Amino acid sequence: MENVILTVHLIIAVFLIGIVLLQRSEGGALGMGGGGGGGLVSSRGAATALSKVTWGLAAAFIVTSVTLTILAASHSSDRSVLDTILPPDTTGTAPQIDAPAPVLPPASGTGSDQPLAPPPAE
Repeated sequence: MENVILTVHLIIAVFLIGIVLLQRSEGGALGMGGGGGGGLVSSRGAATALSKVTWGLAAAFIVTSVTLTILAASHSSDRSVLDTILPPDTTGTAPQIDAPAPVLPPASGTGSDQPLAPPPAE
């Protein structure tokens, strides 16, 4: 069931991308857009039909997204992925790390803008 919905979801996504790319930009509120009369064969009628198809595909995309989310949540467990990686913490404190402190080379020069000299060869 989940695979069928996922396949439909991907098909809807591809069609939605195609429909959006087919639409003509109307230029927003700058006055650059096609004018003209009504009717289905006119540019305005085609834009109206494409926008209705876009809205339908967008609604179907949202429905399949929510459905896939609900299905994924119903198949998940209450455990986190981190529970399988990290050992359980029974003490309630942070784990202690027994790493030695890093050894820094001695500072050379008086200013911080001077580069460090390489260590002398032994």
